Amino acid sequence: MKNTKSMHPNVFNALHTSDQDELGDLYSAWATSYDHDVVEVIGYIGHIITTNLLLKYLTNTSSRILDAGCGTGLVGEILNKKKFIDIIGIDFSRSMLSKALIKGIYKYICLADLTHRIGFKDNTFDAIICAGTFTCGHVGPDALKEMVRVTRSGGYISFSVREQEWDSAPYIEAIGQLKMKNRWRCIEQFYTDYNTKENASCQLCLYQVL
Repeated sequence: MKNTKSMHPNVFNALHTSDQDELGDLYSAWATSYDHDVVEVIGYIGHIITTNLLLKYLTNTSSRILDAGCGTGLVGEILNKKKFIDIIGIDFSRSMLSKALIKGIYKYICLADLTHRIGFKDNTFDAIICAGTFTCGHVGPDALKEMVRVTRSGGYISFSVREQEWDSAPYIEAIGQLKMKNRWRCIEQFYTDYNTKENASCQLCLYQVL
């Protein structure tokens, strides 16, 4: 894995966990200092670029948005400042959700594991944002099918994939299969900065569900 020498210890551990239980324990311990560590120390901008890309196209502030892997609510804070009022946050870490809840920016939040089917009906959301979740040892490309399922036709899915994860997991294949099945179309996709102080990049993607 690249960029390991300059990584914050918690980031390194998060990218090298052996199972979901270990990952859950890490985030439980990290929740209190997470916002400071990722934004101030690491220079994480995934929440900003993923949200800004979506908001280039999504202008209706009444849109129902799923913040998939919401963590402590960094994406939700941006959406809230932009006057979006119908934001649902999901994450697999109770401790991270507790931090998000305190901010008062979500219509509601719930515990959910994006590596499994999530408890929403088809065509529930106008948009999904998934920032910082498609990364090594976390959520893989299979989750994209589930995101498409719960997004209405014409809705958007904005997501970042850490470069190392993009290179090692079959994202191109998963995205291509959804294209071939006429489930979505690419609006924008490109490499960009991700963790600015660790020289880490990501693939930034915006797709529209058909």
